[in-house]
Amino acid sequence: MAVNESVDILNSAYLAVEYIDSFLPDNPLQQPFKNAWNYMLDNYTKFQIATWGSLIIHELSYFLLCLPGFIFQFIPYMQKYKIQQDKPETWEKQWKCLKTLLFNHFCIQLPLICGTYYFTEYFNIPYDWERMPRWYMLLAQCFGCAVIEDAWHYFLHRLLHHKRIYKYIHKVHHEFISPFGMQAEYAHPLETLILGTGFFIGIIVFCNHMILLWAWVICRLMETIDVHSGYDIPLNPLHLVPFYAGARFHDFHHMNFIGNYASTFTWWDRIFGTDYQYVSYQEKEKNQELLTEKKSN
Repeated sequence: MAVNESVDILNSAYLAVEYIDSFLPDNPLQQPFKNAWNYMLDNYTKFQIATWGSLIIHELSYFLLCLPGFIFQFIPYMQKYKIQQDKPETWEKQWKCLKTLLFNHFCIQLPLICGTYYFTEYFNIPYDWERMPRWYMLLAQCFGCAVIEDAWHYFLHRLLHHKRIYKYIHKVHHEFISPFGMQAEYAHPLETLILGTGFFIGIIVFCNHMILLWAWVICRLMETIDVHSGYDIPLNPLHLVPFYAGARFHDFHHMNFIGNYASTFTWWDRIFGTDYQYVSYQEKEKNQELLTEKKSN
């Protein structure tokens, strides 16, 4: 009974969004995107699209999304938004991070990306424009992927902090107490595989078109680079996502090493009480700000 009610609610929500969408003006970018997509299908094989296309999407998205945070370190005005202001980025750290990143991207992740074509063939996932899901379905699927990945990340990340195995794997990622965007995928190769598995579970559950693979890559990179950026920027659109953790939440994890294990949302840490040190820290910060205001007045 409850399942039927849930299905009815989802169907009603889908029809409501579809109805609203019918009143929205046509997207001026839709036709150029359609032309580019069909050109890609006409000129490249599925293997080339799934493999090299996915690699290009990942690399371009990763380093373009890292670019604002990299530029911020040279802008004095932006330093007031840096969370750990006493720990600036250094060229030495960033160069070390880049070298490890390139190794992980091309020696660990690329072999996994090479399996994308066989994954789409095995599950008969379409590439054609006609069966591409609408924008609201794509957003809903990406959100579903994020919920699944977040659950996986919370429990496996917490396990990697166990004192018996922490120093062998996860300690690599915690070399930087004050994180920066490019450090998002700076990790031990085993961690890349262990925590990266959560990315693919949502794809197995929701994927009904090749575009979802790429959309989810971009969404996941956007989230993980944001929380590792080291900057709490006002008017960040990601803060509109319900229960979104954000940069301050994850920055505290790097600073404190304990608690705040989830990747995207705050509910798992709240349920299991692993955010209690973060909550106490926030309260102390607020009290300190109030004291400072009183003294200034």
